[in-house]
Amino acid sequence: MPDQTEKQTFSDQEALDFHLFPTPGKISMAPTKPMATQRDLSLAYSPGVAVPVLAIAADADKAYEYTSKGNLVAVISNGTAILGLGNLGHMASKPVMEGKSVLFKRFADVDSFDVEVKTTDPDEFITVVKNIGDTWGGINLEDIKSPECFVIESELQDLLDIPVFHDDQHGTAIISTAGLINACHVAGKRLDEVKVVLSGAGAAGLSSIALMKAAGVKAENTVICDRDGVVYQGREHGMDQWKAAHATDTPLRTMAEAMVGADVVLGLSAKGAITKEMVASMAPNPIIFAMANPDPEITPEDVKSVRSDAIIATGRSDYVNQVNNVLAFPYLFRGALDVRARRVNHEMKVACAQALAALAREDVPDEVAAAYRGRKLKFGPDYIIPTPFDPRLIWYIPPFIAQAAMDTGVARVQIEDMDVYRNALRSRVDPSAALMQKINSAVRGGPNKRVVFAEGEELAVIRAAWGFKQADLGTPILVGREDLIRQNAAEAGLNFDDLGIEITNARVSEHNVEDTDWLYEKLQRRGYLRRDVARMINQDRNYFAATLVAKGRADAMVAGVTRNFNMALKEVQRVLDVEDTLIGLSILLAKGRTLFVADTTIHELPDAAELADIAVKAAETVRRLGRNPRVAFLSYSTFGNPPGDRAEKVREAIRILDKKGVDFEYEGEMPPEVALDPKGHPAYAFNRLTKPANVLVMPAIHSAAISTKLVQALGGATVIGPLLVGLEKPVQIVSLGASVSEIITAATFAAYDAGPAFQGSGLTSAPRPPAAAVEKSTTAVPPTV
Repeated sequence: MPDQTEKQTFSDQEALDFHLFPTPGKISMAPTKPMATQRDLSLAYSPGVAVPVLAIAADADKAYEYTSKGNLVAVISNGTAILGLGNLGHMASKPVMEGKSVLFKRFADVDSFDVEVKTTDPDEFITVVKNIGDTWGGINLEDIKSPECFVIESELQDLLDIPVFHDDQHGTAIISTAGLINACHVAGKRLDEVKVVLSGAGAAGLSSIALMKAAGVKAENTVICDRDGVVYQGREHGMDQWKAAHATDTPLRTMAEAMVGADVVLGLSAKGAITKEMVASMAPNPIIFAMANPDPEITPEDVKSVRSDAIIATGRSDYVNQVNNVLAFPYLFRGALDVRARRVNHEMKVACAQALAALAREDVPDEVAAAYRGRKLKFGPDYIIPTPFDPRLIWYIPPFIAQAAMDTGVARVQIEDMDVYRNALRSRVDPSAALMQKINSAVRGGPNKRVVFAEGEELAVIRAAWGFKQADLGTPILVGREDLIRQNAAEAGLNFDDLGIEITNARVSEHNVEDTDWLYEKLQRRGYLRRDVARMINQDRNYFAATLVAKGRADAMVAGVTRNFNMALKEVQRVLDVEDTLIGLSILLAKGRTLFVADTTIHELPDAAELADIAVKAAETVRRLGRNPRVAFLSYSTFGNPPGDRAEKVREAIRILDKKGVDFEYEGEMPPEVALDPKGHPAYAFNRLTKPANVLVMPAIHSAAISTKLVQALGGATVIGPLLVGLEKPVQIVSLGASVSEIITAATFAAYDAGPAFQGSGLTSAPRPPAAAVEKSTTAVPPTV
C-alpha cells in the first residue's frame, strides 16, 4: 500500500491559482481549419457555409459529417450534488464541469464543453436540455442529485436520439463491476455465486448493483442497505420505485446482519458505515469496495487489522485499486460516438466493464509505473483495476463498446475492420502511432525475423521480448542464463512455455571456437590477442549477440539497456562493419508533421564532406520509410548572413552535393523557420525546396541532440530514436535504462531493417563490400526513444 506521507497536498490558494493563471478556467476553443486568408473566411462562413447548411437541411445526419457534432459531448449539470459538497448551485459546478471536459479531451480526444442549467426543477431541466440536445453527439450528465437524476436521465434518453449518460451513476457502476470481476478472479470466487451487500441506495449504488446483476451476479444474492437498514420486499418507510426494484425477500434487517458470511460489500454511502466487526464476519477472502469520498466507509488499514485476506478498493488515489470514473466515461463516449450510437445501453456498459477487467490482467507498461513513482503494477489483490494513465485504454476499451452498440442495434454506422479502428484510436493521442503501425504491419507481413536482445536477464528486456513476440513481430532471442531469465519472467507473471522465445548464451553455444577464430581474424591487426577475443565472445553479451547477427544465426540485435550508448556502439563496431556512413537519425513528430533529424548521435563536429554524407544517408533512409526526402541544412546563418566557420562548412556540403548530383531536394544553410516554411520568405526566391523540409541536417551533434531533447522536454513533440543507420547488419542501441516500449520500438525497427523482403524499403543500404577494419573515432550521444 502506498505510503500515506507521499499523498500530494496543496493549499487552497494553490488550487485557486491553478484555475486563475495564466488564463481563467481550464478550457478554450481552437479552430480546426485555417483562417489565414480571405478565401478561408469565405469557406468557413459566408458564402461557403451555405453549402453544408443546405445539405444538413436535406438530411440531418449530415451534421455528423460537416460539423463537429460527431466528436462533441456536452457536460451538463444544475449543481445539486457537486462532488461531496452538496447543492451549491449551477455556477459553483462550472469548475467541475470544465474539468470533466478537459478529461474527455486528454484521455479520449473527445471535444467537450460545459453547460450549467439554472434550475433545480427536473421538468424544467429536461425541457432546456431537450431543446438544445441535438447540438452534440452525446450528453454527459453530472452532479445531479438523486432521485431526480434517474428521472432526468431516463426522460432525456427517450426524448433525444443521442447517448445520455449520468456519470455519477454509471461511471462508478462500470469501474466497480470491472473491479468485482477481477477481485472474484483473484479470490477464487464465481460471479454468479457471490453474496453482495450494498451500503448506500443512492444513484451510484443502485446503478452499480444493477450493472453487476447484468454482468452475472444473481439478484437473490444481493442485499441493499440504506440509512434505515435493509431494503426488503414489503418495506414502506424510506422507499421509492428505484429502491423497490432491488428489494429482496429476506429476514435480514440490519447492515451488520447482512454482512455475516457476505463475499462482497460495496460502500457508496458515508464514513463509518462499515465497521471492523462487520468485516470480520464476512466470508473468506472478502471483497471490500469502500468508495465514499473523501473518506471511505472503512479505511484499508482498519480492514487489514481484522482481515489480512481482504481485497480492497476505494475511491481515493492514495490507496491501491482506485475506483475512478475517468477509466470509463471518456472511452465509453469514444466508442459510442464512433458508431454514432443512439444511446448507451446495459450491453455497452457491461462490455466496458469486461474490457477494463481484461486490460488489468495484461502486463502493465513502464509508462504507467512512471506515473506512479515507479511502483510496479501487477495483476493481483493490489491491482484489479487499470490506472487512468495506462496508454492502452484509448485503443483497448472503445472497440468493445462500439461492437456492443453494433450488436444491439443502437449504432447508426458500422465499423467494418476493428484492427483499422484500433490503429486509428492509437493515432488520436499518440503522434507516433501511425508511423509505428506501418512499420509493424510491414514486419508482420514479411518473413519471420530473429532479433537478439543482448541483455536478456534484465526484467525490462524480458518484458519487451514478451511484448515483441505477443505482437507477432518476430522471434526474440534472449542472451543470458536460462534459469535466471525464467525466474525473472515468472516473477513478472510471464510464462515462456510454448511461446517461441529462445534463450542462449556462450556457455551453451556450439560456435564459440569458430566465432573466436572469425573475430580474431578481424581484430588481430588492431591490437587484440586471441585470448582477448575469446574473452569477448565468452564473457560479453554485446560481442556474443553481435556475432550471432554477423554469422547469420540471427537477423538483428538490440542492446544498450545496461551500458552507455558510446560503449555499446564501440563493442558492436568491433564485430560489425560500417557500410559507408554511420549516423543516428531521430524521428520528431509534432503538430501533424513528421521530421527526421540527423545526425543526433555519431559525428561531433562534422566537416563538409561528412555533412554531405549524413544528408545522403538520411535521405536514403527516409525514402525507404516511404517518404520523399526534402533536406534542409540548418544553421544560425541564413544563406551567408551572418558569416561564420560552421556556416561555411554547411555551404561547402551543399557544393559537394551539387557535384554529386543526388536525386533529392536539398538546400542550406538556413534557420528552422525558413526550412519549415520556405514560401513564407519571398526574399529567398532562389530556395530550391518546393515544400517544407522534412529532413533536417544539423551542423553539429550538440545542436542536433539539444534541439530534439528540448522540444521533447517542453512537450511539443514525440521523439523516436535515434535510429542507428549504416552498419552492415541491423542493430539498434537504446538508452541506458530504456523502458519496455522503447526496447520494443527499437527491436521493431531492427526487424524491419533485417529482411530481404524490405530491400529498398528498410533502413539499411543494399549490401556493400566491408569497410576497412579501422575503428573510427566517434562521439556518441545516448538516444531517446
